[in-house]
Parts: sequence; C-alpha cells; structure tokens
Amino acid sequence: MNIHLVFDLLSATTTAIVTYALSKGVLAPSVARIERVGTVYYVGLVMGAIWGAFALGTLNLWTSGIGGLGRSILGALLGAILMVELSKRFMGVKTSTGALFVPAFTISTVIGRWGCFFTGLPDQTYGTFTDVPWAVDFGDGPRHPVQLYESGVMALALVLWLALIRYRPDFFRKYGFYLMCIIYGGQRFIWEFFKPYGAVFGPFNSFHIACAILVVYGLWMITHARQQA
Repeated sequence: MNIHLVFDLLSATTTAIVTYALSKGVLAPSVARIERVGTVYYVGLVMGAIWGAFALGTLNLWTSGIGGLGRSILGALLGAILMVELSKRFMGVKTSTGALFVPAFTISTVIGRWGCFFTGLPDQTYGTFTDVPWAVDFGDGPRHPVQLYESGVMALALVLWLALIRYRPDFFRKYGFYLMCIIYGGQRFIWEFFKPYGAVFGPFNSFHIACAILVVYGLWMITHARQQA
C-alpha cells in the first residue's frame, strides 16, 4: 500500500473522530452557525477545496518547470475559504463558521506531512539541499526535512487550539479559524524559502503569495470581527 495513503487514512480517521466529538460538545454553536447557511455551505466548501487544491498545486508545478497535475492543502484551504465566504454572504451570515474545522485541518497537516516525508522525492514536497546536522537524504543528497518542520509547528498550534477550546471557548469560536489562517500561513511562508520551487515574483514562489493572502485574510477578519463586537 502507498505509504502516503496510509497516513491520509490515519489523518482522515483521526480528524473525523475529533471533529465529531467537538461538534457534540464545546463547538456545537459552530455547527449551528453552519446549519444557518445550509447545504450551499458544504457544497461550496467541498467544491472550493477541490478546485483550490488542484489549481494552486498545478500552478506551482508549472512555475517550477514540472508538468502534470499537482495538489496543495494550502490551495484547498484558500479555495474553501473563498467559496464559503461567498456562500455566507449570499445567505447573510456574518459570524465565523470555521472554528469546528481548525483542529481537523491542523491534525491533517501534522499527520499528512509525515506521509509526505516518508514518500520522499515522488511527493515533490522536499526541501533544498543543505548540510545541517538534521538533513535527510531522500536518495539524491541531504535536504531540509521541511515536511517535519511544518508538522512540528502545527503540532504546537494544535496544543494552542486545545487550550483555547478548553479555557477560552467563546474566544476560539469567534477567532480560532482566523488565528489558524495566520499561524499556518505565516509558518509555511517561512518554510517556502527552504523549498526548490520556481519563483514568480522576486524570491517568492506561488505558495509564498498564497500564504501572504491567507495571513492578510486572517488579520483582516479578526480586525473586522473586533470592530463589530
């Protein structure tokens, strides 16, 4: 069995269990907000995630001189955000509805990046060549294990989410999703400097630009939410 598929299945199972448990407990109000939007919310989320994943992943491959179709969890996140925000605007919902998905997305990243790591070069998520002591040789020389960098940071973020859910549930329901966008986008922006992808603007690749958009979105939404409070 493909090693990445094993980690994907583990990730999907874990996120489903955690999300279900939270939906029946402290994050139940977030589910109620989603239900206000209805079916259009889920359709937009799924379609946006699929479209975004392939669009950004493929764009990055092409700008790096690599053919074929690519996928990107960052693209999936941005695509889902775009379609969900449009569906919310259409239904007149102004409050945050993403808190329920924060632990799920974070767990998916923590576990999924290990799948990327063990897949090695074929996954095309490896880092640049380096001589740091913790470099990993995937068969062509020592490289930055950027997959593990991202997994580690998001594992720490997961601890933060669980603490906020436990001690500041109202704060998390209101700002949790936007905080995730800022932290995920910010940390990944840094790791992109350690990847051999093609630049599209100065030293920045397409993922750099996507990360910047994600961070700006999070900051803007928190500011907007605080002004309405």
